[in-house]
Amino acid sequence: MNEAPIIDGPADLEAGITALSARCPRMAAAYRQTGPLPLRRKPDGFAQLFAAIVSQQVSVASAQAIWGRVEAAGLTTPEAVLAAADDELRAVGLSRPKQRYARALAGAGIDYDGLRAMPDEQVIATLVAVPGIGRWTAEIYATFSLGRRDVFAAGDLALQESARALYDLPERPTDGQLRGMAEAWSPWRAVAARLLWAYYRVHKDREGIA
Repeated sequence: MNEAPIIDGPADLEAGITALSARCPRMAAAYRQTGPLPLRRKPDGFAQLFAAIVSQQVSVASAQAIWGRVEAAGLTTPEAVLAAADDELRAVGLSRPKQRYARALAGAGIDYDGLRAMPDEQVIATLVAVPGIGRWTAEIYATFSLGRRDVFAAGDLALQESARALYDLPERPTDGQLRGMAEAWSPWRAVAARLLWAYYRVHKDREGIA
């Protein structure tokens, strides 16, 4: 049984949008432009976090290619990663730092089932304690793999730029500034994030940003 409120389906998104739109006219205006929001729920567990590590500082195409080799090599469990030699990890495309991060994650002993019942900040604290996992990765995991309703990845550049455009700010807000703004969107901050991501795409298309 989840103790933390989660977003588990379209009805949850709709409830969040209704609450945010009633509270903030700009959120309501953004939603009129974006239309229904995608749920974007993902699996949880070791493989999802390992894939996040793989994707760091490489293009989407490169990350997909590397992860495909990881899966083909059967390196998607903690046991397999810990048993793999350096040459095996290098062969699938992992740099030396990512080999270290993969082993750190595999050896961290995270109780992935237990994470589902932890409070949001405890989830994030548990994950960022692992080398190679920063707050952004932890918050994205909590948002999409655990479905947390009130988590907001304020360090995300697309969210920062979307907030700048939607609220007519003179410059892109910092992580701390955006985190402060997001307090007004609680307890639906993860819905606000989905709306801002969707609005970012609208803004890019309107401005012709590549």
